[in-house]
Amino acid sequence: MSISHQCRLLSVCRSSLYYEPALETPLNLKLMRHIDRLHMEYPFAGSRMLTGLLCRQGYEVNRKRIQRLMHVMGIEAQYPKKSLSKPHPEHRIFPYLLRGVDITRANQVWSIDITYLPLRGGFLYLTAVLDWFSRAVLTWELSSSLSNDFCKAALSRALIKYQPPEIFNTDQGSQFTAADFIELLLGRNVKVSMDGRGRALDNVFIERLWRTVKYEEVYIRDYGDGSDAFSHLARYFRFYNHERPHMSLDGATPFEVYRNAA
Repeated sequence: MSISHQCRLLSVCRSSLYYEPALETPLNLKLMRHIDRLHMEYPFAGSRMLTGLLCRQGYEVNRKRIQRLMHVMGIEAQYPKKSLSKPHPEHRIFPYLLRGVDITRANQVWSIDITYLPLRGGFLYLTAVLDWFSRAVLTWELSSSLSNDFCKAALSRALIKYQPPEIFNTDQGSQFTAADFIELLLGRNVKVSMDGRGRALDNVFIERLWRTVKYEEVYIRDYGDGSDAFSHLARYFRFYNHERPHMSLDGATPFEVYRNAA
């Protein structure tokens, strides 16, 4: 049985099974680890501030290098700013639908995002679909590239396993504005909501998730490869969903709240 057929039967993103070492120098990979930690701690820091912080830590780097690495990692400073780039002309942008909306039930709002994941000799990208009300991680995927295949795989599995949400919120990244990704939602009569550019709080719940995952799991490990990262993350997300008490949920776990409210 081919790998493609096995992945289809298991609803697994095929790209998550492969890992090709990133073509970055050991120094750049070390810098990217530091940039990721600094971005988690100071999300408002842009390339200029990050360059200064790294130089104070003893790294002789210039802003151009940090800008390139931030682009590879898919991160940018989070603060209110003017739109400095235009969306892809062929990609439709949807308005933000959640301003002033009370989140009172499961499957009312889901969201998705991507974060950088350091490995011992390279890096991967992690995406997850999150239910806002329960904070439950419904599905997640790993990929060695920023193509939207692994994002579509995570969304497709979530739509199959659970009742579709009323609203699905994303940022304006090209992975989420692509027509094939949007069609997965519109085909299920899901309303699409997109963060305003430079609005860090529009997708705040999944930003909090990344901070939790990074500090409770990723930063205390040293993943050797993609398989190592997958096995540890699978164990962590089981713990996060079914065992870890959540303070904002009055000590309940995300899936306790999700199942009781769905």
